[in-house]
Amino acid sequence: MELIRARHSVRGYLDKRIPEDVREKLDAFVSELNGQSGLHIQILYDEPACFGSRMAKYGRFENCSNYIAMVGKKAPDLEERCGYYGEKLVLKAQELGLNTCWAALTHGKSLAQLADGETEVILIALGYGKTQGASRRSKKPVDVSNVSDTSPDWFKRGIEAALLAPTAVNQQKFHFTLKDGRVSAKPGLIGGCLKIDLGIVKCHFELGAGKENFTWA
Repeated sequence: MELIRARHSVRGYLDKRIPEDVREKLDAFVSELNGQSGLHIQILYDEPACFGSRMAKYGRFENCSNYIAMVGKKAPDLEERCGYYGEKLVLKAQELGLNTCWAALTHGKSLAQLADGETEVILIALGYGKTQGASRRSKKPVDVSNVSDTSPDWFKRGIEAALLAPTAVNQQKFHFTLKDGRVSAKPGLIGGCLKIDLGIVKCHFELGAGKENFTWA
């Protein structure tokens, strides 16, 4: 929860190289996540062209020379998996003193390698931020769940963590329901990156609630 509260989106970066020991830790974690998820997550270091494009400037990105490419084989749950495992990597980067920002369209062409049947879902800017970012306005727990005064504490903690998750343009279009000890999570109906956002908020919910306290419906 400390990492979740500390992490904010950052678009402006310092001209500072990510050192080898930090790269090794990130790359090892990527290998672990790829094994768990079936994804082909890649980190591109020292590559300024992608976020030096006109679209990146429109997205107000500055001096970003590293990024994470969320890549995988086409599947109905691909976007959700990219959100879920990408956010795990985002929090790992935060733990290692780095900053990040999810970027759906505001970037140029990445140098990620795509195998047959694979697609690039989304990128995550990575580096040492000029600032640590800032918190944004948030919905209330009752706006995104069936939480009540009688809900167990773990469910309340999970919703709190989910509301701290990054979502496209801070839309927070998701809903969690607790019924008979099982939790269901659904994306909004209208908006961008809804399935990616669902994966991100489910990652946060698990970290806040504790996986040992519930099962997904």
